Order: sequence, then structure tokens, then C-alpha cells
Amino acid sequence: MSGSTVRHPVPGCVVEFMQANRPHIAFVVGEKSGRLKLLTLNSREMNHKQDRLLPWIGPRYAPDLSRQEVLDLLAGHEERRAKIESEVDAMYLWSFAQGEVPSAGVEWFADLLWDGDEASDVDHLAALGRALLGCKTHFKLDPPVFLIHPEEKVEARLREQKIAEEREKLAAAGRSFFKQLWDARQRSGAVPVKDAGVWAAELGLELEQRLAGLLRTRIANPEDQESDQVWKVVSKGLPEVPHLPLLLAQAWGIIPAHYNFHLDQNDYRADDGWWTEYETVVHGLTERIKAEAQAAEEGMDAERLADRLVSVDAATTRDLDDAFAIRPLEGGGWRVLVALACPAMFWPWCSELDRAVAYRASSLYLPEGSSHMMPEVLGTDIFSLCEKTPRPALLVDCEVDARGRLVSCRPEAAWARVTANMTYDEAEDAIDAGAGDHGANLAIGYELAEALRMARIQNGAAVIIRHEPEIELEGEGADTRVQLVFKPQTPKSQLLVSELMIMVNSALGSWAAEHSIPLYYRTQNIALPKESAGVWEAPHEVYRVVRSLGPSCLETRPARHATLGTEAYSPVSSPLRRYADLVNEGQILHYLEHGTPRLTAGEMEAMLPTLTCRMEAVGRIQRFRPRYWKLLAVKQSINPTYDSEIVDEAPNFVTAAVPDLQIFVRGSKKMFGDKIVPGQHFDIRLGKVDPLANEIHVVEAWESEGPDTNGSE
Repeated sequence: MSGSTVRHPVPGCVVEFMQANRPHIAFVVGEKSGRLKLLTLNSREMNHKQDRLLPWIGPRYAPDLSRQEVLDLLAGHEERRAKIESEVDAMYLWSFAQGEVPSAGVEWFADLLWDGDEASDVDHLAALGRALLGCKTHFKLDPPVFLIHPEEKVEARLREQKIAEEREKLAAAGRSFFKQLWDARQRSGAVPVKDAGVWAAELGLELEQRLAGLLRTRIANPEDQESDQVWKVVSKGLPEVPHLPLLLAQAWGIIPAHYNFHLDQNDYRADDGWWTEYETVVHGLTERIKAEAQAAEEGMDAERLADRLVSVDAATTRDLDDAFAIRPLEGGGWRVLVALACPAMFWPWCSELDRAVAYRASSLYLPEGSSHMMPEVLGTDIFSLCEKTPRPALLVDCEVDARGRLVSCRPEAAWARVTANMTYDEAEDAIDAGAGDHGANLAIGYELAEALRMARIQNGAAVIIRHEPEIELEGEGADTRVQLVFKPQTPKSQLLVSELMIMVNSALGSWAAEHSIPLYYRTQNIALPKESAGVWEAPHEVYRVVRSLGPSCLETRPARHATLGTEAYSPVSSPLRRYADLVNEGQILHYLEHGTPRLTAGEMEAMLPTLTCRMEAVGRIQRFRPRYWKLLAVKQSINPTYDSEIVDEAPNFVTAAVPDLQIFVRGSKKMFGDKIVPGQHFDIRLGKVDPLANEIHVVEAWESEGPDTNGSE
């Protein structure tokens, strides 16, 4: 059975058309209003537009054949065309044609393969056309010809095809595996699932790694567009719960229980191994500073040693970036010397290390451990103000009058040697004693701190005091237990340090403005109600005052910071912990050495969006992670009942502070009754706690007299 092509389809002709992305054979049994009536190989009748037929028509038979005769003819042609198609090498044709002609009809390709009648036989042409249609990476039908893709386009399409095939393979395997994981997790509640590793191994190493990578990608970026299509397929049939990729990864065992996904979502590496690629620069810095320190110690100013600098920090702090010495002045007032760690003295600006530190933006201090902005060998050792060791420092010599007002500020770069590194507890005892090696100095400092705070309050400052519980973790992985512990308070030593840091940052901000040195300023240029000024500690008062405060922002021009009660506040005091402080210190240091700032105001402004973005990202980790542990402590509690203090009410709900957790919760107003006033105490029972989703609910409440005199329930 054979035949030649015809120009126009008429009743009796064999034709082909595309459906479901493949060619189908049919017989023209009639024509009406420009549309052909076709009978297909599966005995289906349909109407079809003539211009949508494939460009090989024929052969032509008598139009009055019986239905069975037509079906037999179609079956014969289909069988023959399929056999011929299997013998056609479309790749050979492409390799011959590409670069020679941009497009060609099926007859042109047929002349390359066959001689004589075969080259014009319609079954051969149709089979050849089918083979070219099947090679979509190399050919595209643009009736009546085939476009011949150039080599670079073919390579791109082959890559896309491979990616699509791998995606389909991944989706098929992942859907089954993740369903298996989820079901086992729901049945046993165990994390990781006992047989997860065995099931993953059965997938093969490549698929196992790609599925693990998919979960990590979705954990880090739940809105990732590149993986979205595959994720929708593999997660089909699973519940739409928050953090599903994280839950699956924990069930698999590729990440531990209580995994800090905020690190991934904000692109922050927690361990100290992030800087190994800059090891040469870091090693060079350490060696240089050691050599400079030895030379500095030999010629260190004797008067500076007499200042007896001390630092006061938490017992766990290793990056010591400030120390101070205080002397009373005759006639009232104080002379204050603040030594700030000075990495800017040797910092490799614009280097790869500098860019990496800028991206980290800030150190993290979490219950599970600290992550430092700088390589630890620099931030907790070589630049840290460790006692009895010369360190580069920015020394800020200030005079404060008896009313706590700044009289003068004189910064200078020098080497300093801190006499002692003290903890808050040690400093508190020394202040209370008022004697000993450092007691007198610290007691005088506490008097200064009280004067400084009073001066700020008179300038409108709102001082918020919160007593945060210390979060202690015991055990590992799924067995981790959380304890919230209130350690003995150290209000005097903490006030001393906080007021000195506010003072030095304000002093340097004002000094820089006077000398036209561009710095980053923390501003909050709003008008606070007069009644906001003061010291606030009761939860309902803190809540009221905080609601009146606007957010602060980082700017390149000095402006008032209303909450602090300062006219220019430039963060400089933590150059080991915050990149903005390091940049500011570099500006001051360059001016002291060269008479000009390192960066212009325009350059500072250009850096600001990226710096702010990274500071906000790291800030999210610092805010959300401790809250996770607090909620887990509630979930693990046998009797999660706490004293609470009403801070606000709305038509349908009540907001209460929980001092033992230092969080706010909301509950239905019906639970608390009709007569609600701020400051009123209720015992509340918390439940439906999901630390991962940051959810906690008040399930019961009853009025109480509040905590006892010891501050416990």
C-alpha cells in the first residue's frame, strides 16, 4: 500500500493532525463550511480546520468507502509509517542540514535519505515528518517547513530538556518518599523516623542528595521560584502546614530537632568556620598586631596606666569592646576615660574579609551559643580588650558636670592596657563595697551613671527596664530541655555600663558633627508625650510608653533620639560586634590621623541600604530565636500557669504581659471578664503552643493578687 501526496485535502484523503503533542492519522469523509469531517483510527468522528493539518496529505481514495474499509486503510498506513519512522535518524539529518539552510520542507529531507519513488511516497514523507516532530530540541514545525535550530540553540534546549527530565524524576521519587516520611512521622511522632535513612538510600545517592537539597532550599527560602514547581508536585497530598520542608527534613534526620531555620532564611552562618578562605589576611593581621603590641608595651604612657581601666561584661562575654576609668573633679563633676576596642586601626577596608564581615553585620548572642561578626581570633582575642594586655584602642576622654551634662569630648587613637575584666556580679559587689582594688572607681562611676540618667530623663528620655530570664538548655537534639532562670539582678553595674555607653556614643556623635565627619547616627526624631519621660518597669507602664515610641532608624545625619534623650547618637562603642560601629570608628580614626574622614557623606549614604538590610536580617534571628526557646519551655512545662499583668484591652481580646517569660499574650475578653484595668493581675494557663509557628494561646484565666514579695508565683 503506497501513494503520492495531494495538494488539497478532499473527501477520500488520508491526513494527519496534532493532538496531545503527537500526530494522529485520519480519513476525510466530508467537508462543511470550510471544516473537514474526519474519521480517526480509533473510529471517532470529528471536525477539524483545514489549516491545522500537518503538511503531508495523501494518498487519496474513493470517498464512498465503507467505515470498516476506511479503518483498515488507516491501520495499514499507520503501521507502515511507524515502521519507517523507527528507521529515520533525525539527528543525522540535523547534523547535515544545520548551518546549510535555516529551514526546509519535508520533501527536501526526504531527498537526502531516499531515491526514486520512496522520496515522494506519502508514507515515507509522513514518517519522516513524524521523526522531525519528535526531535523538538533540533527542529520546529513552522508549516509548511521545519525550522532547523542552530547548534547553540540546540545545546540550550538539550540542557533545558535534561533539567526537565531530572525535575520529573525528582518529583516522582520525592512525592512518594516525602509521603512515606510524613505518614511515619505522624504515626510514631519520632524524629528522625527510624527507617528514613534506609528509604532514602533506596532512591540512589543522586536523588537522595537532590531531595535533601530541595528541602534545604525551601527551608532557607520558602518562596524560591526556581524550586517552586517541583515542590508543588512533591508536596501534593501532604498537609499545608507551616514549615513543612523543615518538618520533613527533621523526620528524615538531615537536620536536628530545634534547628534554627532563621539562620538559613537570613543567610547567616553560625559557626566560626565562615572565614577560612580569608585565612591569609587574618593570619597577617594577627601577626602584625602582636608585633605592634610588643612595641607599644615598651613605650606605653605611664599616666594612661594610672587611669586603671576596667571592663564590665556578662560572665560569658568574650568580645570585650569597652573599658573605662572615672575620676571625680574638684568642684563637682567627673572626668571619664572610655577605651573602645579599635580594630579600625588595622582593618583591611574594601578587602574580601571586610565585605564578608559587613555582610554578617552584627554578632548574635543566642541561648545555644554566640556567633561573632568577626573571626573569633580577631574579635575575641587580638582586638578584644583582654586584661593586662596592650590592645589598640580609641580613647575617649570626656568631662561631665555635676548635673550629668557633657562638657567636653576628646578622642584619640592609642594603645591601652585594661587593668581588669570584671563581670556584672563582681562589679555589683564592688559598687556595694565601695572599696578594694576597683570598688571606689566603680562606686564613683555609679554616681556618675545616676547623674547621666537623670540628665537624659530631664531631656525627655524614657528608660525601660525589663528583667529577662536567662535561657538555659540541657541535653541535645530532641531531648533538649529548656529552663528559664532569673539570676540575681545587678542593677547598679548594668546602669553604670549602659549609661557610659550612651554617653560615649552621644559624645562622639556630637563631636563628629562639630567637625563635619560623616557618621551613621541612630535617630528617632519624634515628639514624645512629656509623661513618657522617666524610668518605667511595671509591665502595663512599659507597654503604654513603648506604644508611644516610634521606631529608630540609621541615618547619615545627626538628629534627636527621643527615647534616649540625646541630640546626636552615633553607635561607636561596639566595633567588634556591629559593622556600623566599625565604620564609624574608621571615620573617626581616619580624621584623627589625616584630618579627613575615610568616606564621604555620599559614600556612607550609598552603603546604607545594604547595611540596613543586613542589620534587619540578623536582628530577626536575634528576636525570634530566644522566643522559640521560651515557647518551648512553656510547651515542656507540666503546669504552664503564670502570673500575668493586663496591659491593654480591645473590644474582643485582652493583651497581658507575662513577666516570668517576658512576652505578651492575647486572650479572649470573655475569659477575663468585663471589668479590666491596666495593671490588674490574672493567673493564666497557656496552651496550644507551637514554638516553630510562634503560636501560643491563653486557654484559661482567673483574677489573682499578683506575685508574692519574692517575685515568684
